[in-house]
Amino acid sequence: MPIINLNARKVASLKPVTSRQVEYWDADRSGFGLRVSASGCKTWVLRYRRGRLQRRLNLGTCPAMKLAEARLAADEAKIAVQKGGDPFADRAKEKAAKTFAELAHEYLERHAKPNKKTWQEDERILDKDLLPKWRHLKPADIKRGDVRAMVESVADRGAPIHANRVLALVRKMFNFAIEREWLEFNPCHMVKRPGKEQARDRVLSSDEIRSFWAATAVEEPLIRDAFRLRLLTAQRGGEVLCMRWADIDFDSGWWTIPAEFAKNGLSHHVPLNPQAVTILKELRAWQSKRLEVVNVGRAKKHLEAKKQSEWVFPSRWYEEESLAWTRKATKRIRDSCGVDFRPHDLRRTAASLMTGSGISRVVVQKILNHVETGVTAVYDRHSYDAEKRRALNAWGRLLQHILTSTKAEKVVPITAGRAV
Repeated sequence: MPIINLNARKVASLKPVTSRQVEYWDADRSGFGLRVSASGCKTWVLRYRRGRLQRRLNLGTCPAMKLAEARLAADEAKIAVQKGGDPFADRAKEKAAKTFAELAHEYLERHAKPNKKTWQEDERILDKDLLPKWRHLKPADIKRGDVRAMVESVADRGAPIHANRVLALVRKMFNFAIEREWLEFNPCHMVKRPGKEQARDRVLSSDEIRSFWAATAVEEPLIRDAFRLRLLTAQRGGEVLCMRWADIDFDSGWWTIPAEFAKNGLSHHVPLNPQAVTILKELRAWQSKRLEVVNVGRAKKHLEAKKQSEWVFPSRWYEEESLAWTRKATKRIRDSCGVDFRPHDLRRTAASLMTGSGISRVVVQKILNHVETGVTAVYDRHSYDAEKRRALNAWGRLLQHILTSTKAEKVVPITAGRAV
C-alpha cells in the first residue's frame, strides 16, 4: 500500500495493476487515499477506526469526484467519527433498508449492462429464479441457508448445471453489494456448486447434420438462416445474431464482426463462402419483399413507411434491436430432427470437421477468433485471410457433399480444396 503525494496529475497517471487492486494513500492526509481496481476504476476511500474495527469508506469515484471534493468529503467524515459517529455503519444501515429487487436493478444497470455482453442471461435468471422468491427481502436478511436452499431447488428440478449459474450470479451480486457497502459479508461463502461441470465435446455426425439441416427448412427464414450460418461460418451464436448489413461486403465476400459484438472484444474478419453469400442475399431479398407488403398496408392507413432494419436478424418485438434468443427455436428443431444438440455444437462441429479433414489448427483457431497467448501472439502478425478463405470455402463444399450424400457414401477430405 504505497504512500504518495496525491495531486491531480499523479491521480491521472495511476494505471491499473493486472489481477489485483492497489490502494494509494495520501502523504498529507492520514487515512485518505485512492483505490485503483484491476479494471481501472478509481475510487476515493477513507480508512478510519471505530473501536476495534477498521473501516474503509468509499467516498466517490474519480474523475466524477475531483480531488478537492474527495478531500472535503474525507474531512467531513473524520469530523463525524470524532463526534462518535460511524459513517460506514450509517451508510450500511441506509443500504440495508433496500430490497433484493433494488439490488438486482442496481447490479444490472451499473455492472452487468456496461461490462457483460451476456447481461440478458443474468436478467433472465433474475426474473425466473431469484426475484420470484427474494424480490421483497433485504439483502442483509438473506443467509447462507437461503442461498443453499435456492440453489438446491434449481438443481432438484433437473437442472444442476443451471444451478451452478444461479449460484455464480448470486455470488457476483453480493460481491457487488459489498463493494457498494450494502453488505459486509457474502452469504454465498462455502456454498458448493451442485452440478459437476464437464467440457462438452459433442460433434454432429453426417446423418445428424442432414437431419438438423432438414429440420431448419420448416422454420421461418430468420431462424432457419441464423442456425445455418452458425454451421457454415463456425462463428459464435451471439455474433451471428448481431450481424448487420453494413458489416457485410458482398463484393469481396467478407463479414466484419466489430469488437463491440465479438466475445473476446477483438474485431474479426470472416470470409463468406458461396453458400453463406447465397443465404444472405436470399434473406435480404425476402426481407425487402416483406417490407414492401408491410408498407403498402401502412400507406393505406396513412402511416409513415418503415425502413429496412440495420440488423440481418432483427427482433420481431423491438425493431431497433437484433434477435436475442433462439431457445424456443432450438427446442423445436431438436424435437423435430431428433438430434440432441446445443447451438454451440454447430461451431464445434464445423471446427472439428475442418481439422479432421487436414486443415491446420492454427487456421481454424483464426477462423474461430480464439485469443492467442505467449510468444506466438506477440510475433505472429500474419492476417491468415487467404488461409481462412480457403478453409471456409472447402468447408462449404464438404458440408454440401454431406447434405447431398447418402449414408453409404464416404465423406471426402477437403485439404485439396481450392479457393473460390
